[in-house]
Amino acid sequence: MSNPGEADLTPISDTRQLAAWFAAGSKPREAWRIGTEHEKFGFRREGFEAPAYEPRGIKAMLEGLQGKGWAPIMDGANVIGLKRDDGSVSLEPGGQFELSGAPMADLHATRVELAQHLREVHEVAGPLGLGFAPLGFHPMATREQMPWMPKGRYAIMRNYMPRVGGMGLDMMLRTCTVQVNLDFGDEADMVEKLRVSLALQPLATALFANSPFREGKPSGFLTLRGRVWTDTDPDRTGIPPVAFEDGFGFERFADYVLDVPMYFIMREGRWIDAAGVSFRAFLEGRAEKLAGHQATMGDWADHVTTVFTDVRLKRFLEMRGADAGSPAMLMAKPAFWTGLIYDDAAQKAAAALIRGWTVEEMRTLRMAVPVQALEATIRGRRLRDVALDAIAIARDGLKARGLGEEVYLAPLEEIAASGMTQAQRWLQRYETAWGGDASRIFAEAEA
Repeated sequence: MSNPGEADLTPISDTRQLAAWFAAGSKPREAWRIGTEHEKFGFRREGFEAPAYEPRGIKAMLEGLQGKGWAPIMDGANVIGLKRDDGSVSLEPGGQFELSGAPMADLHATRVELAQHLREVHEVAGPLGLGFAPLGFHPMATREQMPWMPKGRYAIMRNYMPRVGGMGLDMMLRTCTVQVNLDFGDEADMVEKLRVSLALQPLATALFANSPFREGKPSGFLTLRGRVWTDTDPDRTGIPPVAFEDGFGFERFADYVLDVPMYFIMREGRWIDAAGVSFRAFLEGRAEKLAGHQATMGDWADHVTTVFTDVRLKRFLEMRGADAGSPAMLMAKPAFWTGLIYDDAAQKAAAALIRGWTVEEMRTLRMAVPVQALEATIRGRRLRDVALDAIAIARDGLKARGLGEEVYLAPLEEIAASGMTQAQRWLQRYETAWGGDASRIFAEAEA
């Protein structure tokens, strides 16, 4: 979850401003970039507990990284993030460390950025006795054992989540993801990209399944993180049918987001609780909680970041369906989606691959994937077979870019060929070499 940005105080006087906000993200092909975000769990090397903000925990990590050229982002008196160039480090509610990478021209630059980030994290974490492991769901800690970070927005969300879903607090505290942010050319291009990526997001969830444990034991899920997102908040998650309706575009998406309940607004550096109030009600002056406040474009931008659909439209598209994984898998995620939707022929082939799939079928697949992963089916086809097709399309798309980026698909090609996800390999380790000790995953998964 991103750090708060600088507020745009422009008043909203017409809902056309909201659609125009999305449309402003349209870019010519030569300006398209690749932004990769990935989260990881901190752990103490002795005992494997999740580190609290302080002492010698997450605050110390942020302070240590400031010595490497990162500038602090503050929430009151607390440092809760960092900025450097066009990238940032932010904290998830349970202290998960997130790099929001700079927009890169190619995947090789992304690899360099990832390597630098992991090196800096190791250098700071080592003297603190900390390690960091990218996994989809915390393998050991109970919800109550996870710390809470001192970010004002999280206190509001913490109170609201239990009202709307059974696993929202787990999403906040015990999950980690990798996502890629990609550009679109115009409204028509956005629509096709969004539909392709929404339809194939359950496939990505299966390919990147990397969270089989809960509180030290096999959970029965290959991606417990995937399961968590099916019971977090139905008002703002999943596959929105509106994206597949005739006439869909920026205006229709803005209309959808207007009815998503808000969490907060910020005024003079202070978070104001707006939980449960739709942005439409706020805009129309019907929100008692926000009486006396006028809706601004900064409020809209903040609100859009709280829409948790499997693919989120902002001024770019965020692919949000994957568990965090090994460094090779952290690179495979942007490679997969860049290959699918940054080449015209590949994008058309991907659209053909999902042609005829209904929203109901996609949602049914999404519910099956957390347990079955690549053995789930859609229209009688195993997802593993769909994966082989999709990865081949992505490979062709990357080859067409002519930069040698297709090498980053190798982990996905191996998973699709073998049918063995990261999660299934961890379960094998648990049953054999680890002797039933799931805490062994931290040392082996450390990035």
